Amino acid sequence: MRLPKGFLASGVRAGIRKKRPDLGLIVAPDGANAAAVFTKNRFQAAPVTLSKAALKNSGGKLKAVVVNAGCANAVTGKAGHDAAKRVRSRTAELLACSDEDVFIASTGVIGVVLPDKKVTATLPDAITRLSSGGIDALSHAILTTDVGPKVTQATFTLGGKRGRIVGVAKGAGMIHPNMATMLGFVMTDAALDPATLKRALTIAVDQSFNAISVDGDTSTNDTVLLMASGKLGNTARADIADFQRALNTVCRDLAWMIVRDGEGATRVMELTVRGAKTDRDAKLAAHAVATSPLVKTALHGGDPNWGRMLAALGRSGARFNVKRVSLFAANVPLVTNGEPAIYKEKDAAKVFTRERVPITLDLGGGNATTVVLASDLGHDYISINADYRS
Repeated sequence: MRLPKGFLASGVRAGIRKKRPDLGLIVAPDGANAAAVFTKNRFQAAPVTLSKAALKNSGGKLKAVVVNAGCANAVTGKAGHDAAKRVRSRTAELLACSDEDVFIASTGVIGVVLPDKKVTATLPDAITRLSSGGIDALSHAILTTDVGPKVTQATFTLGGKRGRIVGVAKGAGMIHPNMATMLGFVMTDAALDPATLKRALTIAVDQSFNAISVDGDTSTNDTVLLMASGKLGNTARADIADFQRALNTVCRDLAWMIVRDGEGATRVMELTVRGAKTDRDAKLAAHAVATSPLVKTALHGGDPNWGRMLAALGRSGARFNVKRVSLFAANVPLVTNGEPAIYKEKDAAKVFTRERVPITLDLGGGNATTVVLASDLGHDYISINADYRS
C-alpha cells in the first residue's frame, strides 16, 4: 500500500524495545493541515500535552510525526517533558522546520522517561528510509502487545476529483470509549482546512474508536491524528459528504482491527442497543454489557448466558421498563418483553461461536440506538498483562 500524495513514512529500530522496530516517522514535505483527538485520562503523557499545544499554536499545521513504541513517557514529570521536547527539536532541526511543526506520540510502559538519546540518534536513519511505500514499516514500528499491524484505506470523490485516505493504528489492550490505548494516524490528499478536519474526525471517532471495548481501561497517550496534504487540489467549498463516508470507513475498519486484536481475543461481540429513550441511555446500557467480565468470559466460552447481559443492563443506570426489554443473538430471540423466549439452545450457541457475534438489546422505550464492539476475555489476557514488564 502506498501513502496518499504528499506523505512519506518509515519505521526503524531505535533500541527502546528488544529486537523489534520501535520508531516511526511520517513526513509531509510540503506541510499538511491537521486535527487530532486525545485521551481524556487526566494523567496525560508528555507527547500528548506537547502535541496538543503545538497544533493549537500552529493553527492546525504540521510537517512531521514522530512516534515511538516501548515507552509511554507518561507520568514522568519534567524529565519526560524535556525528553519529548528534545526529540521534537532534533526532528525539526533535521527537517528544517519549526518545533511546533512536529507532532510526537508515544506508546508503551507508563512511568518510564523516554530514552531520547536513542531516538535522536536514530532519526537520521528514519529520515533516510522515508518513502511513499513506508506505511508497512511504520505500522510495525508502533506496535506494543498487538498481534499484528493495522492498516486500511478508502477512496472518495471531492469536488469532482478522486482522492484517497490511508490509516494506520496500534492497540490491543486498555481499550475503551473516550479513547483507549491506541494511536491512529490517518492521511489524505484532500485539501481541507483544520476546522473541517476536526469536525469530520470527531464524527468518525465517535462511531469507531469511541465505540469499542476490550477491557474497560483507557490510557494516558491515546491519540488519533488526521492529516491532509492538499495535493488533491479540490476547491475549498467542495461537498465533503463522500470524504466523511470514506473517513468513517477507515476509522471503523481500524477500530475493528483493534478490538479483534484485543489481548488474547478470540471473538468480538457486535452489540446493538436500540429502543432507548436517549443516546445517553443507549450508551450506558451498551457500555455496561460490553465491559462486564461475566459477559466477556461467557463470550470467550461461546456460552449464550444471556442472564449476565440483563444483569449488566440492570446496573447500567440506563432508564427502561424491564417488561419491555428484548434480547436477540443474531435472529435467535433469547428474551421477549422481559421474559425468556422459546428457542433452541444449540441455535443460540451456534451464534456465540462465530468470530463476530451479533447481539441486539432492545429496551423498547424510544428511538435512540448505539453500536459497540467488544472483545471476549480469556486466559491469554491475564498472561499477557501479568507478564507485560517481565
